[in-house]
Amino acid sequence: MRKAGRRSNKPHTTLRPDRGCDEDSAAAHYVRSQALGRSDSQTAPNSPALTPLTPSTKDENASTGKSRTGPLGLLVLKTDDQAHAARTMWNLLHAWWRMMPKEKRTLAHADAAIRQARQDVGFLAVLPAQAAQAVLKTYFQAWKNCWDGRAAAPNFKGRFRTVMSVDVPQGRDLNIVRVHRRWGMASIPKVGRVRFRWTKDLPVGKRACVENRITGARLIKDALGWHIAFRVQTLEVKPDPHQGPDVGIDVGVTVPLALSNGETYEHGEWLTAKEKARLLHLEQRAARRKQHRRPGERTSRRLHHTYDQIAGLRAKAKRRALDWQHRTTTAIAHTYGTVVVEALTITNMVKSARGTIEEPGKSVAQKAGLNRSIIGEAWGRTVTMLTYKTARLGGTLHKVPAPGTSRRCSACGFTTPGSRESQAVFVCRNPDCGWSGNADHNAAHNVLHLYRMGLALIPAAGRAVARRAKRVKPAAAR
Repeated sequence: MRKAGRRSNKPHTTLRPDRGCDEDSAAAHYVRSQALGRSDSQTAPNSPALTPLTPSTKDENASTGKSRTGPLGLLVLKTDDQAHAARTMWNLLHAWWRMMPKEKRTLAHADAAIRQARQDVGFLAVLPAQAAQAVLKTYFQAWKNCWDGRAAAPNFKGRFRTVMSVDVPQGRDLNIVRVHRRWGMASIPKVGRVRFRWTKDLPVGKRACVENRITGARLIKDALGWHIAFRVQTLEVKPDPHQGPDVGIDVGVTVPLALSNGETYEHGEWLTAKEKARLLHLEQRAARRKQHRRPGERTSRRLHHTYDQIAGLRAKAKRRALDWQHRTTTAIAHTYGTVVVEALTITNMVKSARGTIEEPGKSVAQKAGLNRSIIGEAWGRTVTMLTYKTARLGGTLHKVPAPGTSRRCSACGFTTPGSRESQAVFVCRNPDCGWSGNADHNAAHNVLHLYRMGLALIPAAGRAVARRAKRVKPAAAR
C-alpha cells in the first residue's frame, strides 16, 4: 500500500533486516516512505527502516541483500556502544554544568571538558569526535530552549528511559550510494557500511547542489531496531494559495474524524486478533516472571526478552496508526484549502477521575478506559500533521473554541438540553426546529460555523504562546 500525495523529507533506516515490507505490514512500509526527504525547517513526521549491510567488497551481495549474522550483530553492537557513549557524554556534561560556577559555563570550557573526558574515559573513544561535538551543541540548545520557555530544564538520561541516538553531523561522511531501486548504502563513522530502504530520491551524486544537499543524519533506535534520519537542506518555492473549499473537523473516539461535508475517516484495530492474543500472552508471561523476582534483584534475561517482544508489538501498532494518520491528513490537505479544528486541551481531558481519600472519584475504571482511547487516537499529532501539510500545499489551519460544539444544533443555532440522544444521534429539542442527524457531522458543522463567524483563535505573538514547565527556574540555572 502506498501513500497518495506528497511525502515528507526525512529518511530513516533500520540497522537490521527489514521485516515489514510484505503486504500484511503495509503500515510499516508506509512509515518508511513517509520519513524520507524533508527540509530542515519542518518537523519530521516519522521514520522508515534502515538495514545493516554485511561488510563485503562484492556489489552482488549488496544488491541481493544477503548478510551473515555475525557481522550484522557486530554492526548493531557498535551502534549500541556509540549510543551509550553519547548518553554518558550527556550525563558527564550535565554533572559538569551543575558543578561549575556560572561564569565558567561556556561553550569553550565545555569543549575542553569533553576532550579531557574522551582521554580519561576509555569507552568514550568509540563515539566519533563529531558526534561528541553534536552532543555538546544539543545540550547547550536544551538550556536555551529552557530559558526561552519552550521546554523543561535538561536532566540526566537514564539507561532504559532514554531513546538511544547517535548524530552524524557532517553529510560528507555518509558517502551515500544507491545500490538499486529499493536499497541504498551509507557509511556510519566507526560502524561501517550499512544499507537502508530507499523510499524517496535523495540529493546524492549529480542531484546534489548547494541548495539541495544532505547536511547530516541521526541514528535512532526504537523497539523495531535502528533507524537513520537524513537531514536534507532544500530550497522550497512558496506554494500558491490553495483554492479548495473550507471544512470543519470534529475528532472523536468512535469516529476518529468527522468532516462537515458528511465524510468520515475511520480505522479498525491496529493489531490483528492473532497479534492481540500474542500480546496478551506475553503480558501475562511478564507478570508471572516478575512475581518471582525479589525486591532489588536484577531483571532476568528472559524477562528482558519478553519486554522486548511486547515493545515490538506495540511499536508495530503505533506504526500502523501513524500510517493511517499520514494518509488521512495528506488526503485532507490536498482536498481542502481551509481546515478548521477544535482547540482541545487534551491534557485536561485525560486526567484521572480517582479523586482523593476524602472524596474518592466515581467510575474511575471507565474514565481510565476513555483516557486510553483518547491517547490512542493521538488528536494532537493529527492536528500537527494537518498544520504543516496544509501550509506546505498553500492551505491554512485554524482553531476555534471547543465548548458547546457537540450540544449546539447546526440548523437552528440553539443549544437545548437532551438534544444529543446517543453517541451518533442528534435530535434538536427546540420545538421550532426538530432537526435530526449524525451527532459528529453536526459538531463538525458547528466548528466550521464558528470559523465563518470570525471566532477563530488568534495565538499570542512570539514565545508567549508556550507555557513554562512547572518548577523550572531558568534564572537560577544560568
